[in-house]
Amino acid sequence: MEYIYEMPAKMLEESDKKGTVELLEYESKTYDDANRPLNKKALVYLPYGYDKAVKYNVLYLLHGGGCTYDYWFKLFPDTVKILDNMMANGVCKPCIVVTPTFYHDDADTKVHDESRCENFQFEIRNDLLPAVEAKYSVYSGAEARDHRAFAGLSLGSMTTYRAAFYNNYDLFAYYGPFSGCCGPFGDHEVEVERIIKTVTEGKEKGLDLKFMFCGNGDKDIAFEEHKDIMEKVVAKCDLFKKDENYDFYIIPGGVHDINAWHLHLYHALQVFFEN
Repeated sequence: MEYIYEMPAKMLEESDKKGTVELLEYESKTYDDANRPLNKKALVYLPYGYDKAVKYNVLYLLHGGGCTYDYWFKLFPDTVKILDNMMANGVCKPCIVVTPTFYHDDADTKVHDESRCENFQFEIRNDLLPAVEAKYSVYSGAEARDHRAFAGLSLGSMTTYRAAFYNNYDLFAYYGPFSGCCGPFGDHEVEVERIIKTVTEGKEKGLDLKFMFCGNGDKDIAFEEHKDIMEKVVAKCDLFKKDENYDFYIIPGGVHDINAWHLHLYHALQVFFEN
């Protein structure tokens, strides 16, 4: 794939083949007792021409700290234009994109607690995936892993590692951590070992990593820690093979903002669901 560092203008135009975005509501009993379920929400992008008779790949896409499920599609509606144009022009395969939240409710967005990153693993498995599979035409069962991707930005990137990769590796074959792995106070060596352990044990169980697409800008506040961790992983583990199932895309001058994350998404979708 040839990388670009500025979103093409044509990707930000209104497409004649527009997908739709709708609200998905579901209950989660993961965190509170069974008598007090959480009412959770996610937005779901359905590609142009969505057909219930066709099975679709699905990307689960997270926001960052202090934001919520409507970040990608409502706060930054250009995301929808990019998806529309990518799929209409054959830049990536048509897919469903789900934007959930790892926060419990609106008040919870004001609580800085990185345990949310790891704890979201249970909601993914027990509540979110079943809700999506019950309503939309997506793959389920043993074959579903090769048709699922998980990505996120900033705190959502950390959640991609901790909730989806480390703890639900049997559910997802593609990963897109955008801007960070462990945060400024994390232990790099611990993360390196967890990453290697995940793919090594997964391989032993017959679960290959189809692709991990890391994205960051070289002026991003999360760049140095993310780069250091993944460089150590690649040096120690031959299960990460550049351009085959792994890459680290760096935007020169890129910072911690939506312009960079749109570019990460644009490139990630070109390698997801291809292996």
